[in-house]
Amino acid sequence: MANLESSFDQLQSYQNDKIVSMLGVMDGCPAKIFALLRLIWSLRMQLKGIKAIVFAAADFEDRELFYPYLRLLEEGAQVVIAGLGEKTYKGKYGIPVETDGTVESFSKDKFDIVIVPGGHAPDKLRANQVCLDIVRKTHESGGIIASICHGPWVLSSANIIKGVKLTSYHTIKDDMVNAGGIWVDEEVVVDKNVVTSRTPKDLPAFMREVVKLASKAVARS
Repeated sequence: MANLESSFDQLQSYQNDKIVSMLGVMDGCPAKIFALLRLIWSLRMQLKGIKAIVFAAADFEDRELFYPYLRLLEEGAQVVIAGLGEKTYKGKYGIPVETDGTVESFSKDKFDIVIVPGGHAPDKLRANQVCLDIVRKTHESGGIIASICHGPWVLSSANIIKGVKLTSYHTIKDDMVNAGGIWVDEEVVVDKNVVTSRTPKDLPAFMREVVKLASKAVARS
């Protein structure tokens, strides 16, 4: 316990205001343990300073939107959800998501990560020129384009997959090949700054690679 107290004292100067405030109303060692764990977690966040955008439209695949969104928040990234005009959308399984604005409202922003979930949403997203412009601009600047399931439809419409090794839901394989992509059946494929996966079961591997790529970008900055 003495070692824990010592570790806490050494790290205390780095605590943020929220933890300091919490300690002000919680006494004793258990509170210090809790605060230390919170501090350690905040220090291990790998994506502080990273800006990400997650696209949303009607009938998105619920898991493929929320899992990446929450993982990026967990790692300290600044994340916005952008739609096509509606304030709220429902996923395929009825889970609603509230957007932070339209793709048009974020068109001038620079993003480090673009997340394109699957479901029926990509068929609507690919018809929006501003959405495609955000994907293309982020790709050209070296940002991460991460897409899963039917999401790579958006990448093909943005004309960024020619010569790129990628995967997707198996029913759109021909579309990927016809757009010049090199399609493979793997849980996650990383080709430079493009990350793709097939289905919700691949989400852990998908986000592992997204976080890994983004953390390298943080380390270089």
